[in-house]
Amino acid sequence: MIATGFLVVALGAAGSDGAPGANEARFYLPENPNYTIVASTLDSLRFTVDKTLKLDRCGHLVSISSFVNPDGEIMGWHDFGNLEGPGWAANAVGGAWEIWSWGRFTGDPSRERQALRILDHVLDCGFLNERTGFIRGYRETATGRFVLNYKHNSEWFCPGSMAKVAFQLLRFADDLPATDARRDRMRRMAVRTAEWIAANVEPVPNGWFPRRTTVDGKIVRRSPDGGDDPFWQTSADGLFILQLQAALTQRRLADYRRPLREKVAVFMEAGGIFGSINHDTYDPHENVAYSVAFRTLLLASRVLNDRAIRQFAYDRCLAGLDQFKMTEDRNNVATKGLLYMEKSWDTAYLWENAEAALAYFEAAQDSRRERTRARSYELDGLTILRAAAKHHYGPHGFLTEGVDWNDHVGQQHHIGHAKYGAIQYTEPFLNNQHIAEPTLFYLEHLATQRRRGNVTEWLDLEGNVLWCRERREPIRP
Repeated sequence: MIATGFLVVALGAAGSDGAPGANEARFYLPENPNYTIVASTLDSLRFTVDKTLKLDRCGHLVSISSFVNPDGEIMGWHDFGNLEGPGWAANAVGGAWEIWSWGRFTGDPSRERQALRILDHVLDCGFLNERTGFIRGYRETATGRFVLNYKHNSEWFCPGSMAKVAFQLLRFADDLPATDARRDRMRRMAVRTAEWIAANVEPVPNGWFPRRTTVDGKIVRRSPDGGDDPFWQTSADGLFILQLQAALTQRRLADYRRPLREKVAVFMEAGGIFGSINHDTYDPHENVAYSVAFRTLLLASRVLNDRAIRQFAYDRCLAGLDQFKMTEDRNNVATKGLLYMEKSWDTAYLWENAEAALAYFEAAQDSRRERTRARSYELDGLTILRAAAKHHYGPHGFLTEGVDWNDHVGQQHHIGHAKYGAIQYTEPFLNNQHIAEPTLFYLEHLATQRRRGNVTEWLDLEGNVLWCRERREPIRP
């Protein structure tokens, strides 16, 4: 089945000219000055670092689990309960980069050191084959055994998700000092991962990428539970391969312009391929697929100098997010300003919402010359982060993995066992923490800075103070 995109988005959505639609005002949320999007992010980071990490015998920091409750207790009954590593929802490299970036931004070297200890665990403890470029995504915390997927076996893995880890290594390397030996090592690994994928992943009939393969790259058509996967060749997870190829080409570490153009053409000729990225869902239209598609095609359009790709990214991918927007609180749950995941699984999961916020902010930066359009995108991204900020629970900063307004997962899994409400578990490095990336992007690229004496303030486009930092005078001998 080939996802053919859509021809009509939600009524009232912004058009390709960027003019605000009727839906915009209903989706919008104001900032909460008593608990800003930055305060929300810092709480999420605090939860990860204070409640979900432990030292290993090498002095590295290791996640205790990829699935925990608000007290940081391991939920071992869940598939992710006894796994850690760089793969999909475990997300150790992406999480480490976010912690490191926030440590640098806030001037907290202890956070930077903690992040590098997480990174070193991935670099030095058996996840990466630096000769071939292959990445093993998970380690069982109870046994130490490495596995390729969340089902605790190595019968299949997702090559797109492996590419995502390589892209995270590449992106993290950009920010490390030139004197840091990790930087060249991470870049070489990213190059070799892309080479492994190009040389080994079996092609599929529609010209896209297989959702899952065996360890030697052969197509797997079955779902993790053993049934037929209708999206075996139409998962948007393949976009991460394009993202890696485009990023390597942009940095002149490799030249993937030809395969990049070929695969982007396959994507566009299909009207977009938006099948589930999440490994355990099955839907032709998943909100995060649209976000990742926009970000990837925007990057590809720059690498290939192709405005038609950029226009498709806006018209089909970014505009596609409108169909998932919730413009009201549903079943007395704070859902306004969030995006539900997909029709077949309509919970509002927060890593996907964070990725949507990042897509809107990148669009706002890219569209700065068109002020009305850029403002609309900026407000959408802020609204999502403001809505997410309403869903921290407990004293430690925990951010729920998802807001289950329709009782999809069952009330026994909700905060306080409410019939409708937030889920009482999270993935520390992903659902809990991914808001860190769009929030920092906003502060660094879109927010306004204002100095008052020794204090620098960061303000959003509505004049709300999101963060302030005092300039400290150097200590003189």
